[in-house]
Amino acid sequence: MNIQELVRDIPDFPKPGIIFKDITPLLANSEALVHCADRLAGLCPTDIKIDKVIGIEARGFILGGMIAQRLGAGFIPVRKKGKLPSKVNSKSYGLEYGEDILEIHMDAIKAGEHILIHDDVLATGGTAQAVCELVEELGGTVVQCNFIMELDFLNGREKLKTTVASLLSY
Repeated sequence: MNIQELVRDIPDFPKPGIIFKDITPLLANSEALVHCADRLAGLCPTDIKIDKVIGIEARGFILGGMIAQRLGAGFIPVRKKGKLPSKVNSKSYGLEYGEDILEIHMDAIKAGEHILIHDDVLATGGTAQAVCELVEELGGTVVQCNFIMELDFLNGREKLKTTVASLLSY
């Protein structure tokens, strides 16, 4: 199955000059959704047990939970500021078109746990880098960062000090 055919370009979103890679057609296709989750889980190392999968708000939640199920791991949502109900650790990060703050529950990760981070796209790397730092601050070890797609021309991979895997490259 060619999942790339189900990713469409939306010009000038969320602001002029950005070409947004829209995965909603992929998500709407049940066969493609299952195929994508299976392939993303298959990118994970087999020599290290993944304890928890982090899904980054919001599109990272969709496949992150599916990947966690396939790996027999727990799922942790990392959300934008003010969305989590308990005590949180926060980290600001840069986007290709702005800046924001991410939060994780302070008790989401136990020291020494092996963590897989998942999001839909790796662009500048600021979001994934911030989540890696949150994991490390809570005592976890980032095993890998997984993405549906990577925008190679933005060099986001260079910011990450861990293994990076993606299904598609642009």
